[in-house]
Amino acid sequence: MGDSGGSLATRSTGELHQLMRAAGFTDIDDTEALADGWQVTDFADAGRCSLANLVQRTGTPAVMVSFLDSDVGFIEALTPDGDGWEGLLNREMAKSYEIPLEQFPVEPAVAGALAWSAAAGLTPDEEAIRQTLTGSALFAEELSSALLIALGLPGAT
Repeated sequence: MGDSGGSLATRSTGELHQLMRAAGFTDIDDTEALADGWQVTDFADAGRCSLANLVQRTGTPAVMVSFLDSDVGFIEALTPDGDGWEGLLNREMAKSYEIPLEQFPVEPAVAGALAWSAAAGLTPDEEAIRQTLTGSALFAEELSSALLIALGLPGAT
């Protein structure tokens, strides 16, 4: 089973790649600048505490999606207050990997996403969030992009 890395969205004033490396992310790729200081960065791998370390270092909320062969996306999001949520992208595909879907209930993820967005000062779209968490796509990355838009990230496409 291959691993196809992941994608991280956060707001950072510092040198994000440097902060990410210090937090335990590896093979950090290009960063796409969105509006209002938000950035999306691709990476190859992250340690178990990388997201928490990064949020602590930047003092801003972050959301990370780790991809499994571009088929499934595991969402992890945190705020500096330690509030977070988890979710799963491409549930239909996840079944074929025998990922236990009951560990990723949709409604708590939607509620968590809305709270995370509010803490990040964003305006989320609840229905769009629910659609990305229940929808299917050929590539999980497509759902990840849709999720960033649904969470209200300024300039996400």
